[in-house]
Amino acid sequence: MVKFFESSYTYDYSFPAVTLAYFLRYPNPYSTHVLSTDVISRTIDEQGRLKTLRIHRKSSRLPSAVLKLLPKSVLGNISGGRSESYILETSTIDVKEGSMRTESKNLDWTGILSVVEKQEYQRKVPDDEGDDFNVAAGRTGVVTTVMFRSRLGDRLRARANRKDEAREEVEEKKGFLASWSTSGIQRSIESIASRRTENQLGKSKEGMKIVLERLRSGGLVGVLEGMRKDREMAFGGESVWKHS
Repeated sequence: MVKFFESSYTYDYSFPAVTLAYFLRYPNPYSTHVLSTDVISRTIDEQGRLKTLRIHRKSSRLPSAVLKLLPKSVLGNISGGRSESYILETSTIDVKEGSMRTESKNLDWTGILSVVEKQEYQRKVPDDEGDDFNVAAGRTGVVTTVMFRSRLGDRLRARANRKDEAREEVEEKKGFLASWSTSGIQRSIESIASRRTENQLGKSKEGMKIVLERLRSGGLVGVLEGMRKDREMAFGGESVWKHS
């Protein structure tokens, strides 16, 4: 089963400024759950497009409703409902076209829920904007599409059908599925994820706006100073957050 979520928004800032803010958006007051960001690779292809592969380490909390839905054998090692997870992000910037396309997907919990977020940023000003990083000029639109897919029901059913599965484990899954059908489990998890994603996208937009305003008022120095203060507020003097 697959569930989609889509939203659109327009930033009143130039395309170069928005793309710069995108790569400098962590940390900010709305992203205290992001612990680190690392660049895996960065290349320019034959068409002159900049391609970047990054990985984000985040502290995440499973909703209590999900914890109640899942048996302990599926949950694994969870402390207080919180665990660390990794997000793989790819991005492609086409300066000539004035566009940036990104894709982010979770590397953990894929057996329970796979989340793929795609964003398309598009310049909404004349081509003569060039590489001007003056954030006071121009507008940039973004369309965000998120796809959720829960494979948990299929996973439980497949494990129960294995001939070499221990009888007690099969009985556990049968008892679990007695009150929740396979499709019901999938729909519940996807619906919870959709609601959380809608809330998180709102926070992500507000975080971007803070970074963009720092660019407007203080330039790159203002952004870096804001990042330093955000790290101190979120993690204290001994910051565990890092950016590379």
